[in-house]
Amino acid sequence: MAPASSSTHSAITLNINGEKYPLSVDHRTTLLDALRERLDLTGTKKGCDQGQCGACTVLIDGRRAVSCLHLAVAAEGREITTIEGMAEGDRLHPVQQAFLDLDGYQCGYCTPGQICSAVAVIEEHAAGWPSAVTDDVRPEAGPPPLTAEEIRERMSGNLCRCGAYVSIVQAVARAAEAHEETTKEASA
Repeated sequence: MAPASSSTHSAITLNINGEKYPLSVDHRTTLLDALRERLDLTGTKKGCDQGQCGACTVLIDGRRAVSCLHLAVAAEGREITTIEGMAEGDRLHPVQQAFLDLDGYQCGYCTPGQICSAVAVIEEHAAGWPSAVTDDVRPEAGPPPLTAEEIRERMSGNLCRCGAYVSIVQAVARAAEAHEETTKEASA
């Protein structure tokens, strides 16, 4: 590999799941390839490698991103969360628990991307972000009800070849309810 100071490589530090990872990467290296091939964080899956299936979804600064289209050098200085960083020790993230409880997976290949996306969907909804199916998009209207139609639209960038969509929608709804309850308790 060429030295980090060459015109095609850079020395970067990625902040992933709260840990710093120094790397020397070719400027063309995607975040997905850095995660899987350089750092052995293989929970993030390579599906289409074209940004269309969502299997490689991670959170960057709390917002979802398809890591196959995001260059590793562009992720430097940003907070990256992968599926490996969702749980707190032995306690699953509420979205992970809901997927487990409601069988929101079959083969499991798309599950890490689905879960990362669902975490962002719940935050986006709570912040009042509208979707393409939101009836009233005025800010003063507040968040729309998180119906199955809203969840399907918001999760539409994540494909499941097995067809576990019904369970995925139920899992996202359950996790959103838990998030709402936790938010109410924290503000009380």
